[in-house]
Amino acid sequence: MNLTWEVTLLCNLRCRHCLSSSAVPAKDEMTTAEALDLVDQLSRERVFQINFGGGEPFMRPDFLQIIDACHVKGIMTCISTNGTLINQELVDYLSRTRLVAIQVSLDGARSETCDEIRGKGTYGAAIQALKLLAKTRIPTSINTVLTAKNAGEVEELQRLADEIGVSLRISRFRPSGRGAQTYEELKPTPAQLLDFSAWLGRNDNIRTGDSFFSLSPQERQGLGLNLCGACKLTCCVGPTGKMYPCAFLQSERFEAGDLRRNSFKEIWDNSEIYNDFRQLRVYSCEGCDRFDLCHGGCPAVAYYLKGDIAGGDPECLQQCVTALADMKERAGAV
Repeated sequence: MNLTWEVTLLCNLRCRHCLSSSAVPAKDEMTTAEALDLVDQLSRERVFQINFGGGEPFMRPDFLQIIDACHVKGIMTCISTNGTLINQELVDYLSRTRLVAIQVSLDGARSETCDEIRGKGTYGAAIQALKLLAKTRIPTSINTVLTAKNAGEVEELQRLADEIGVSLRISRFRPSGRGAQTYEELKPTPAQLLDFSAWLGRNDNIRTGDSFFSLSPQERQGLGLNLCGACKLTCCVGPTGKMYPCAFLQSERFEAGDLRRNSFKEIWDNSEIYNDFRQLRVYSCEGCDRFDLCHGGCPAVAYYLKGDIAGGDPECLQQCVTALADMKERAGAV
């Protein structure tokens, strides 16, 4: 149904939690011709939406040409951007179509919180971009990665989004890319995750994609996916044309195919990696009373923290309850 396409690793920021350690372009990134050919292939396979990320997509010189090609084919596009390159001219250009949505990254309701994670001045630049976009018909959202630093600001973020006139999407912090080095410092505590889960239950207008289905309370059942969609509904294309299950598993271990050697359809249909994901069962979680709500949680987190995609998500709601109880018991013993 949809595809995540990391079009470049080039980025003008060095965010501490970046899923791909974006900084400079990857060697031999896809050419314009290769990118446009992929758009044609995705159109033939009736892909509904492409979610563009990076790096910073707008730093790729031919990026507008790529998204224009998507729109000509009737493909919906969603662009994840840090907002620093959004100006009136670009907003006017993007406003010509109804086939684009934009997510602007903002990792805190306060400048000091956001700038600590994303760099000095990023809060102000993102707010300016959001205000420009809010004046248009482009569906726009704040995209916040939940961390220990901003977990206490989710209500402020919701108010901020309402004041600007955009929506709020909160994503999960996973220990990949540069985030692997900062994970222990930035990961939310079990108590913060439980508080966030309860808050989600009271706010059904907050979008999370499939990033928090392992924490979704009963009140949100039916609002989104209740299992990982990788290799079933979605997959990821990296900057050099390699294909992966998702953006958080862009490593040689999970390389499903190379678009310079095989077509998108051939890789999607025949990849051993993809077929393994499609048959994935998390046996250790099947007896849990929340299994129907999360089906074992995020395989990427299970892989990074347990070394096994079928190991069960160690940050699911049930695990957070257990971890918090253990912490209180140890504190009582002391």
